[in-house]
Amino acid sequence: MSQAPETAHSTDTVETVETRGEERVELLRADTNNDGQTDVWVVDTDGDGKADLFQFDTDHDGKVDVTMVDLDEDGTPDAVVDGDGGLPPQQLPPTVQV
Repeated sequence: MSQAPETAHSTDTVETVETRGEERVELLRADTNNDGQTDVWVVDTDGDGKADLFQFDTDHDGKVDVTMVDLDEDGTPDAVVDGDGGLPPQQLPPTVQV
């Protein structure tokens, strides 16, 4: 029986999440609403090539609203926190679309 993910609902303090490692290798960035800003980050924190950190900008304001980690990489989030989880992604410079 799987355990439900931990959930925190605090916007006043930075809630940090434990990850599998200290690296931040971004495997995927997505602009879900075509506004030129990243809305989804999929990250490998331990260098094994598998995603274990997922971050989402759900209201498209340029800031991470939800952070999820999958510590055992079984496809089920082990922790979900409100905000960047203490791991804010670096913004990419604007790109030119042709």
